[in-house]
Parts: sequence; structure tokens; C-alpha cells
Amino acid sequence: MGAVRKIIAADDKARGAYLGVTASVRGFQWRERLDPAAAKTATAISQRHGLPELLGRVLASRAVGLDEVPVVLDPTIKALMPDPSCMRDMDKGAARLADAIMRKEPIAVFGDYDVDGACSSALIKRFLAAHGLDARIYIPDRMLEGYGPNPQAIETLAREGAKLIVTADCGTTSIAALAVAAPLGTDVIVVDHHQADERLPDVAAVINPNRQDDLSGLGYLCAAGVVFMLLVATTRELKRRGYYGSHCQAPDLLDLLDLVALATVCDVVPLQRLNRAYVTKGLQVMRMRRNTGLRALSDAAGLTVAPTSYHLGFVLGPRINAGGRIGDAGLGARLLATDDEMEAARIAVLLDKLNRERKALETRMLEEAVAHADRLIEATPDLPMLLVGSEDWHKGVVGLVASRLVERFRRPACAIAWDAKDEGTGSLRSIEGVDIGAAVRAAVAAGILRKGGGHTMAAGLTVARPQFAALEVFLHEQLVHSTGAARLAAALDIDGALTPAAVTDDLLALIERAGPYGQGNPQPRFALPAHRVKFAKVVGEAHVRCVLEAGDGSRLDAVAFRSAEQALGEALLSSGGLPLHVAGHLRRDTWGGRDRRELVIEDVADPRRQGG
Repeated sequence: MGAVRKIIAADDKARGAYLGVTASVRGFQWRERLDPAAAKTATAISQRHGLPELLGRVLASRAVGLDEVPVVLDPTIKALMPDPSCMRDMDKGAARLADAIMRKEPIAVFGDYDVDGACSSALIKRFLAAHGLDARIYIPDRMLEGYGPNPQAIETLAREGAKLIVTADCGTTSIAALAVAAPLGTDVIVVDHHQADERLPDVAAVINPNRQDDLSGLGYLCAAGVVFMLLVATTRELKRRGYYGSHCQAPDLLDLLDLVALATVCDVVPLQRLNRAYVTKGLQVMRMRRNTGLRALSDAAGLTVAPTSYHLGFVLGPRINAGGRIGDAGLGARLLATDDEMEAARIAVLLDKLNRERKALETRMLEEAVAHADRLIEATPDLPMLLVGSEDWHKGVVGLVASRLVERFRRPACAIAWDAKDEGTGSLRSIEGVDIGAAVRAAVAAGILRKGGGHTMAAGLTVARPQFAALEVFLHEQLVHSTGAARLAAALDIDGALTPAAVTDDLLALIERAGPYGQGNPQPRFALPAHRVKFAKVVGEAHVRCVLEAGDGSRLDAVAFRSAEQALGEALLSSGGLPLHVAGHLRRDTWGGRDRRELVIEDVADPRRQGG
């Protein structure tokens, strides 16, 4: 325990400025994550469960209760999944899907073009294939059709013969589009997780834990997580009807958790409760490389180690998304649903190529967006939201640009691609404490937007050029107070201090026990006090690599992603050998055959300019 104790923060005082950092290079105050009340829980966790002190502190600072520790450290589907019937319309949807399976009805799946939509669509297709049905997957063209069901597509599927359409990761707000189905003799089951208005489509079932009358408490699930519960409920219904045995064997649904894990990580939903089990068990399934498409994509991406949450979010996910952003929107779903080795390899190579093209597009667009944002902030420093756009931008990449603007300017952002008809397709991203989805829905209700919707942290919209000025005023008014409060309260939470000598394989294994990490369960963040930055250089796509050296001579590799030409990267490159406080999270870097421990730098502070 001696080495571990060295990395634990020195005291449990009321949280003030950690290491005295009141204004970091990125404008944050550093704060000890563990408050005094949680410190007592941390001690109790360590004592009752026989855990190292550091692990107790990590768990307690993430609001893990004393009795929750066993299931948090070993999250299982059995322990964390509630009865699917707790979700509104779940039993209706399961019964209708069971009917379709027993009658061998033609079924179509209408999915979204992102990772969650692709995974959700592939889950349904694979489940139906196990029951002898070949479902038709329809993914709308992002450029021509936009997000969600449209009347023409629904009519096409119905006239092709589909007796049941299941929407995946969309459909909650598509009232008019889905109304086309019933007169043509087609039923619809909506499976979604986006924010909902009070009025819902008049269909066989709307399964969405974020509909206003759903009391399940499962609104944190992504669409694939909801789909999995539908498959559980449908399997149970078929068993109740005595379907299995004489017709086919009940599928092992746990084999599908690799797709649920991928969607859960890539859709950036909170890694809490059931989602922890989805990702933990899904990664175990993925490591067995059973899914033909995922295996091919991993090979195309050069992934040669057991996948982690990082690989899902930053290696596999972007490649699947690339199809929907700048290529064939259906590529991802087809890849994840196929068992054809040749077809999987072909699609995987194509997605890898499209991802490289997407990166080049993003780089060009981001340069323009940052220049525009700089001008806006220079004119109005307290601007509550950035709205930027261009006629030359690709609508499939604007979401990535909005995300980068949020990272750089620490306020909500909207990037819009304008077409030749003066219609803008925009993607919005937000910061903690600012509900961008609610603001977009309010703009739709006010008649400013043609359509729009989304989550708290991410949303999309369609706006006519004459309404842009009104939209800008409306969103600024909607967000001025929440953005101001969120920016004022912004702090970087620190889990403890360490030196390179303490960064061992044992430490990384200990930290990993409280994973998987992501939204809602942040990676433990550590501070390295007064370390010298050595050999700093720009590498790859604007990343800064360096070596951190402690006073005792011990060293640790480090990287600050996408930081070149920003304050963080400039501070590292120009440190001149003077000591800096450095904050970030640890990871094992295995990319390209490497195997090393490193710190992912998130912030730095000059000790000479702090309060103590």
C-alpha cells in the first residue's frame, strides 16, 4: 500500500483550489473531487469490502454507496436489468413483435445513421434472423432525407410488403411520417430514447424511456440498450406462448451485447447502472470476436489488442459513423448485421477509407469554424452559444465541428451546413448543466425551426435562412442564464496527486476495477505537481507529445490531444523547462504495437501564478 498511499490527496478538507490552482491554462479552477462527506464513505468502503484506499476514494467520489460496491465492481445484466415491462408500451411492442415472428410477417427496420442507430438496427435484424426472418434495414440518406422517418420512405417500405416497421433510434417525433403506415396496412413499433413531446405518434407502441409518461427511470439508456430490453421481453413472450422447441431454439441474447456496448459508449450516455453491465459484459463478448463485421472492422483499423471503452469510442465508432457522415448511410448497419466474411471485409475497408476522408473534411471545416467563433467571442465575450455555418460545409461533419468548438471555447455550439435552397442542417453540442435538447424543442414549438430534437448534451435542427437571426436570438435568450452559471461553476475535479514512479501496472489495474469509464463515470484524474515538460513536440493531427519529469528523475510519457495552437499545447511547447502542474488521466497506450503507460493531459497550470 505504500506506493498507492503516495498518490492519494493529502487531506480531506473542504474542497478548495487543488494545489492552489484557481486559474489554469484552460481557465479552470482545480478542485478535489472527494468532498469531506464522501471521504468518510471512502474509508467505510475500503474497510468493509477490503479494498485499497485509492479504489475506495474513486468509488465514493462517484456517488457509489456502501452497499452498491459489489455490483459496481462486477456489474451483471442479471443484477442491474429491471423487468422490461417497467417501460411504457414495452409489453405492447413485445407482443406485436412476437406476433410478427409467429406469423412470419415481412418486417422492416428503419434506423438512424449513427453508431447507435446502426447497432440498434443490426440487433433487431440478428434477433429476427435467429427466428428465421430476413428483415429489411432502411437507413435514410443523411444528405437527401435527413434524420428520422419521412413519409416517402415509410410508404416505400409498406408498399414493398412490410407488415411491421420497427424504428431504431428515431421516430418519437415523427408523427406525420409514421401516420402514412396504417392506411397501407402496416403497423409501427417505435424504439427510441430521444427527448419527447407530450404528443406521440399513433402507432402500435412507442417504447422510449424519455417519453413524458414513462416512469421506468431508464432514460439514461441509448437506443440499443432499449432495443435489447425489447428483445428480452419478446423472447419472454414467445416462451410464454410455447413457441420455442418446435420452431427454433431461443437465441442467447447475451451474445448480442457487443453491439449494445458499442452503441452505449459511442452515444455518450451515462455509464451508470445497467449501462455499466452492458459495456462490461459487451466488451467480454467483443473480445471473443464472434461478430463478423466487428472482427473485420477491428482488423481494418489495425486493432490488435483486446478492445476497451477507448477503442469503442475512438477507433471503431468513428469508422462506423463515417458511412453515415460522408458515404453510404447504411454501411454501418449492414456491416454489423452480416455474417458474410467477404462482404464484411469489403465494407470494413471502405469505412476505414471514408474515415480518413472524414478527418480531412473535419480539419478544413474546423479551421473556418474556429476563425468565425473567434470573431464572435471577440465581439461578445460572454456569448452564451456559438452559432457558425457555411455553404461549403458537409452536413455529415457539422456535429464533429460543434464538438470541437465546445472543447475549445467551453460553451454550447451549433455548426450549420447551408444548402443551395437556403436550408440549414445544424448539429448542436453542449456543456454540463445546459440542456440543449430542450432549447431546440422550444424553438420548434415557437415556429422558428422546421424540425429539431435530441438530448440534453446533443441535438440537431433544420432551419430556413430567413429564420436564422431569430434562431440566434431565441437560443441566446434560452441559454444565457444556464450557460453563464455553468461556465462560472466550471472546475476540473482531481482524484489525487502522483509522481511517475507511482504509475505502475498494478495502479492501472486498480483503477480499471472501477470502470468502465465515460459519461457519468469519469476517468480518475490525477495531478502531477511541479513537473518539468521535456521533449515536447507536435505529432499527428495537432497533438502534443512530451515527457513529464519529477524532481526525483522519474519520467512518464504524456500526450495532449488536439492541443496544438491552443493554450494547452502552447503551454507545453513553451514551458522552457520550468515546472508546471499537470492534470490528466492515465491509460495504457497499445496503438501501433506499442505498450506503454502514459498520461493523457487535460490541463496545466503555472505554479507561480496560483493562489497557493
